[in-house]
Amino acid sequence: MKNIIYVLGLFCIISCNETKEDTIVENKDKPSMSIVRKYATAKKISPIYQEETKDWAELKAVDEFLGRFQNVSAKEILSNSIELEGLVASLKKESKPEMFNIPSFKARLNILHNETLRLVDMRDIPAITANEVDVQTKKIINSFSAVNDKINTILSKKRFEDAIDIDVKYIGLDSTKIDSVSKKSINENLQRKLEEKTKNQ
Repeated sequence: MKNIIYVLGLFCIISCNETKEDTIVENKDKPSMSIVRKYATAKKISPIYQEETKDWAELKAVDEFLGRFQNVSAKEILSNSIELEGLVASLKKESKPEMFNIPSFKARLNILHNETLRLVDMRDIPAITANEVDVQTKKIINSFSAVNDKINTILSKKRFEDAIDIDVKYIGLDSTKIDSVSKKSINENLQRKLEEKTKNQ
């Protein structure tokens, strides 16, 4: 009888120690994933181009969602990763203003989408660390900044071209080498001038 009591007592002590060890490991992992970190905001679209992008719902949705990542923990980032990936997938897939249907802009959207997919994958890695989530979050913010940067560049180019009043045939441009955005702007300017001339006659 005494032997049975000793065995049961020994078993209880061993199982208590294992539970304590598990708790210690859990508690060591939890704090780092729950620490709130501060992130820089992604580059914004220039205020002078807000009018051109005001109806672009998918772009706004991604911008607003990433705004939540300014003060956030790794745990919160991972729990929001699927929703973020869905928003970026919509931005990539849904129709966008025609001037942005160019390979260089699509490439930036692809990079952004790939980075969000990587973040989603991190949810299923048990050994993932807060630092790895931190690095990935910064990559996503930088990728979205690159998207907005490209939007600013395209709209700046369009605005510059719209301001040019000289017909290309008078300045010796090879119209076969002008990209689609430039051609469209030049044609619109010429059409507008033609309409004005017709009205004045």
